[in-house]
Amino acid sequence: MRLDLFMTFRLLRLLVGLALYGFAEALMIRGAIGIDPWTVFSQGISRSTGLSIGLLTNLIGLAVLLLWIPLRQRPGLGTVLNVLLLGPFMELGLWLLPVPGSLTLQVLSFTAGLLLLAVASGLYIGARFGPGPRDGLMTGLHARLGWPIWLGRTLVEATVLGAGWLLGGDVGLGTLAFALLIGPLCGVTLPLLAGRKAPARNAPVAAGAALEVADAAGPAAAGPVSPSTPSPLLPPPSRPASSRAPA
Repeated sequence: MRLDLFMTFRLLRLLVGLALYGFAEALMIRGAIGIDPWTVFSQGISRSTGLSIGLLTNLIGLAVLLLWIPLRQRPGLGTVLNVLLLGPFMELGLWLLPVPGSLTLQVLSFTAGLLLLAVASGLYIGARFGPGPRDGLMTGLHARLGWPIWLGRTLVEATVLGAGWLLGGDVGLGTLAFALLIGPLCGVTLPLLAGRKAPARNAPVAAGAALEVADAAGPAAAGPVSPSTPSPLLPPPSRPASSRAPA
């Protein structure tokens, strides 16, 4: 019974975290002063094709997830739900939120989105159901090719940022602010919102669930948070002493 309640709580954290993450992205998009690299990429393709940014966020997430196959990364439930739900939550946020009428309101919208995203990351990652597809790509490159996390992240995100900008995505001061501030903000929210440990009598079960995010995380904690998907910056989950330490 205790384990059932614990799993229900983790699932609730996961879903709430994804919902808030989508709304946070919508707030930053509404701010229109610059957004994170992966959302710049989605927005640029959206403006070039007419497809919705939420749909493209899902499709890009799916494409990135397919790249996990040659990298031998293992997705968790959180990874799959991220691909399926992040786009719809983002679209819902864009539908509900008005367009700011002044620069002051734009800055406030972006700031609120950035802060909310840090909180959402803590909830999502604290659920320990696996990393987002983009973060799994970074850690997969590290595991298979030996690239440092920072190098893989820089190359991939610089590529998608440049492509998105050429296609018309919003690049500005908000993009720079995101790059500089999201890491320190998540450094506060991730430990603060860290998930509770499983009941001791069910430790092997809990460790098996936590292994999804730990295996995919590797040493990713050293890198900054990936914009469109929550990053595995959480301290290593509790596991049996013989297990390998991770992000």
